[in-house]
Amino acid sequence: MSGEWDTLRRVIVMQPVLEIDIPDDDFDLWPVAELKPFSYLPINGGLSPAETGAAMMLIVGYNDIGPEPGDDFPPPPADPLGSFLHGMLTSEDLFVAGGLRVVDSSAEVTLLPGCCCGLEGWREWHEVVDGSDWPWLGHDPQPTAERSGDTVLLTVESGLSDSPVIELSAAELRQLLAGVERDLADFVALAAAWTSQHLPGHSVPLTAALCRLLDLPSPTVPRGSKTGGQVR
Repeated sequence: MSGEWDTLRRVIVMQPVLEIDIPDDDFDLWPVAELKPFSYLPINGGLSPAETGAAMMLIVGYNDIGPEPGDDFPPPPADPLGSFLHGMLTSEDLFVAGGLRVVDSSAEVTLLPGCCCGLEGWREWHEVVDGSDWPWLGHDPQPTAERSGDTVLLTVESGLSDSPVIELSAAELRQLLAGVERDLADFVALAAAWTSQHLPGHSVPLTAALCRLLDLPSPTVPRGSKTGGQVR
């Protein structure tokens, strides 16, 4: 009976998160929430306007890269806003540091995206569910996700023989990923509304770029504000 009760009490939450490096304290192109360096910002449809602005600052900032010699991309505009948005609006390969954070609250174990992991690759997690491959979860601390039969093992730090592991079924992981997709879709709808208010001249192309980055269809109507897939 105790084993059944432990299973019922277990709560695993999976969230799409953005990695926060060192925030730009001088950023003044639009209102943003204060961010804690070297932490993660979960994104979903329940963010405040300032949090949405901060998320967009991070996403656009990661793609604020000038053209390399020989590139066919046009040079960035001279104005600060146009220059900052230029990479997001013109680059073919968009990137944002982050990924999926998984928390097993009952065991007090958290799996975080590793170094160089990007949220744009979140759909690779479905390869674990299908048993076809492992997703790329980044370098140090080298988290991994692998399927063994009907069980999925999420190893927090694969270089350690005694690393904490989150164990769940493939069906549970599929459910969690469905929640992640809802969170991302809700965030895109929220960001579309936010950009129409704060960046009206760039709202349509920014939303299209965001959908391309996150591999999602364009938003149509506002969605709910769920804050993470979870299984019990």
